[in-house]
Order: sequence, then structure tokens, then C-alpha cells
Amino acid sequence: MTTIGFIGSGHIGSQLARLAVRSGYDVVMSNSRGPETLSGLVAELGPHARAATAREAARAADIAVVSIPLKNIGDVPVDELAGKTIIDTNNYYPQRDGSIPELESEEKTSSELLQAHLPASHVVKAFNHIYARELTEHPLPAGSPDRRALFIAGDDEGARAQVTHLIDEFGFDVVDAGPLAEGWRIQPNTPGYGPRLDKAGLTNALAAAKRYRDMPPR
Repeated sequence: MTTIGFIGSGHIGSQLARLAVRSGYDVVMSNSRGPETLSGLVAELGPHARAATAREAARAADIAVVSIPLKNIGDVPVDELAGKTIIDTNNYYPQRDGSIPELESEEKTSSELLQAHLPASHVVKAFNHIYARELTEHPLPAGSPDRRALFIAGDDEGARAQVTHLIDEFGFDVVDAGPLAEGWRIQPNTPGYGPRLDKAGLTNALAAAKRYRDMPPR
């Protein structure tokens, strides 16, 4: 039985945990406030879920989901996640995270910052461009007409394949954009960020994306 550990159990994390349990996975939930604050969520998720500290969730995980504000990624356990696939759901919001020079200059993507913090792990960007409620509202079986597609990017091919399989189990098609450096194509204010798109539509949206420096002033 594969265990998915959650570093952050907010809107996105809790919805992904619901999908994981529905798909037959064990989940270990954590947040910054302590395991006791997750009793209601764990009770809802059922016997395949438990609450723990972030380090315990990281240690127990076969796959980990990081879903916390970008400004807090320095708190993500490092040693406990070595060698593991890490799903990064985060986006950069300067009004929340403060100004991060590498992101302001577009020298790096937000997931590349997490990868730098977790040098022995395999970070895959996913689930950052869909509203939380839609994670449980939009899944469809494979082969369904108009099945929604989700973006992934990661530097490790095996990790991307692992996350592709997981997303398919959760009820979505996948558009694999390649390395983490391509994550800018699905950041806030790009065409693929937010709308429900099938595989062809999302592929077209990624191709149409522009760097912030190339967008007209807002």
C-alpha cells in the first residue's frame, strides 16, 4: 500500500487527500498547527488516514505533497524526503510570500526553489492551476470525452511518470511539460491557470503562455 504524506493540509492538501483515499492510498496529514488540529479531517477521511507532525508525515511517505505557502518552504523536512517524489502544488504570490528576487527576475521557477531546498528528492510541479473544490468535482474515468487535463513538470523522468499515473488514477489526463524550468507556463495570470481544459486545450494554453516581463502592463 503506497502512503502519501502531506506537508500542509489546507484546501488543496485536504482535497488531494480525499482523492488519494478514494483511490486506495493511505495518507498521513500534517500542518503547522499540530496533529491534534486535524482530527476532524482524519475522521472524515477514515481508517486509511492519520495525523502526524510534518517530519513524521515526510518519513512515512512514499510520495509527499507539499502544499504550504511558498514563503515557508524552508520548513519542509529535508532528510526524511531524500530519494522520494515530491509533488509541489505551490504558486508565488508576492503579497503573501514577500518579494523573492529569483522569481521576480524569472531566473527560477517556484518549484526550482523547492528542488534546491530538497536536493536529494525529485520535485514534480502539479495541481497548482486548479481550484481546490474542482479536484473532487471534475474527475472522470480515463477515455471520457472532455476529461480535464492537468499540467506537470519535473526534472526526473521517473518521478514525472509516477505523478502522471497518480493523476490518471485521480481522474484527470496529464500534459507533461518536461523540466521544472517550464513551470512558468502555468503560473498565475497565464492562459492555462484556472480554466477547465482538456489535453489539447491545455497544450495550446501552455504554448501561448508569456513570461511576465513580456505581458502588457496590468
